[in-house]
Amino acid sequence: MRRRREDGTGELVVEGAAGGGAVRVPLEIAASYRARTRGLLGRDSVEGAILLSPANSVHTFRMRIPIDVAYLDRRLTVIAVRTMRPGRLGLPRMRSRHVLEAEAGAMAGWGVRAGVQITVVGG
Repeated sequence: MRRRREDGTGELVVEGAAGGGAVRVPLEIAASYRARTRGLLGRDSVEGAILLSPANSVHTFRMRIPIDVAYLDRRLTVIAVRTMRPGRLGLPRMRSRHVLEAEAGAMAGWGVRAGVQITVVGG
């Protein structure tokens, strides 16, 4: 049985980050149509990251800041990570079921890259 996510907050855990430990990041979960549509629009900064679920692409129209975008498969394995400037349209990823967004440069610091398995705690 699939677990359907709900809007809320949680924590993103990235295993095997620099130094061999786990990185824990505050996470906002956007699962409803309204929350996914709003995403990071109109924000000047982000505390941690936001998980859009389900989603397989994003855009940065009307955004104020560049963002890192990680495309995740159904098991929360990172397929690809891209940095997008405001006013761009990201191409859909066929295997992507979730999209993780954060301020540009943050994901590299957390160790989020293709092939990495992430965990969502809470939400």
